[in-house]
Amino acid sequence: MVSKRYALAYDTLDPTGNITIKWDVMSWTPDGYVALVTMTNFQMYRHIMEPGWTLGWTWTKKEVIWSMVGAQATEQGDCSKFKINIPHSCMKNPTVVDLLPGVPYNQQIANCCKGGVVGSWGQDPSAAVSSFQLSVGRSGSSNKTVRLPKNFTLLGPGRGYTCSQAKNVLPTAFISADGRRRTQAMMTWNVTCTYSQILASKNPTCCVSMSSFYNSTITPCPRCSCGCQNKNNCVKSDSDIRSVVGMMNTTTSVAPLLHCTQHMCPIRVHWHVKLNYKDYWRVKMSITNFNYQVNYTEWTLVVQHPNLNNVTEVFSFDYKPLIPYDSTNDTGMFYGIKFFNDILLQSGPEGNVQSELILQKDMNTFTFKQGWAFPRKVYFNGDECRMPLPEDYPYLPNSAHAKAIASSTLAALLLLVLVAFW
Repeated sequence: MVSKRYALAYDTLDPTGNITIKWDVMSWTPDGYVALVTMTNFQMYRHIMEPGWTLGWTWTKKEVIWSMVGAQATEQGDCSKFKINIPHSCMKNPTVVDLLPGVPYNQQIANCCKGGVVGSWGQDPSAAVSSFQLSVGRSGSSNKTVRLPKNFTLLGPGRGYTCSQAKNVLPTAFISADGRRRTQAMMTWNVTCTYSQILASKNPTCCVSMSSFYNSTITPCPRCSCGCQNKNNCVKSDSDIRSVVGMMNTTTSVAPLLHCTQHMCPIRVHWHVKLNYKDYWRVKMSITNFNYQVNYTEWTLVVQHPNLNNVTEVFSFDYKPLIPYDSTNDTGMFYGIKFFNDILLQSGPEGNVQSELILQKDMNTFTFKQGWAFPRKVYFNGDECRMPLPEDYPYLPNSAHAKAIASSTLAALLLLVLVAFW
């Protein structure tokens, strides 16, 4: 039977996505061990942005952390029992964060010191890793006496992740730089953390609006998509923001400071069916940030649409198809070009990014009828966006007009029959 909490974390577009935390005991010390902790983000389109990850656990004995490289515990705790060598942390349930860029070299190891920012596997596997080293004391100094930590927690940077208990696995093997020598860890255990949007937020964090060249009506985001507007949770104009931002700490504030909208979402994705050619059709995508507090770095946009199996060209964004199942190819990930538009700036005149894509038609399936040209699902930074109802999608005026004519013609014929037999 599948646990309810893991069932909630299942993502149909990234079924194997998770963050794996691996502890490798590299050497023994007189009262403990030195471990290399490696966090790898195997999620295809969900990354950890600023202010970065926070990792916690509970020791099973009376362990202490003597020292750390590449990260630090946020609290030292009560170390009054130690008279000479003072541990880095004596907390029973330590909380650890990554170091910031620019720390001295003697405090760094490989893949550390990025302020807790971890990229997604789909964007850049080399940026999807974060590591630190710690020296643990009072833990035992052999495979038989060491006890695995428990109750792991991961904030990335907010809630949403649920972590498994630590599990012993085969020791990790390491190959030397010249490839001529193989060594292995003394002991290795893994922790797997999975994400659930339901646990992260009670409301969606983005919504989708739609328009097309064949209909002058714009379908907006559904009202109250991400919560409803009140005088305490939004700002009506950019000029009002100066009086509010100064009173708020962007690091500790829980609720985002949003521009007042009918949908009250931090992010709006707009899908516009722009042009129709003989063998191709063209779409314009716009992402708008209504959050005055957050610049979205290394953002990702995931779209599910049946014609994404035949993308001809994408302008201004990088694109990568996502194929979670061999039988389907209808999902793709869009993200910003490095140093050009990979940062979605906070709400304001510059708080948007745009792209256009050209798709080749499959004449067996292509149609503008019944909302076929619009996405099935849209995700921003790994969270699913609220979509309009299908009946609100922009419709083909011609087909609607034809239906109206057919209905009126039928009504006229019935009227003539009734008159004839009256």
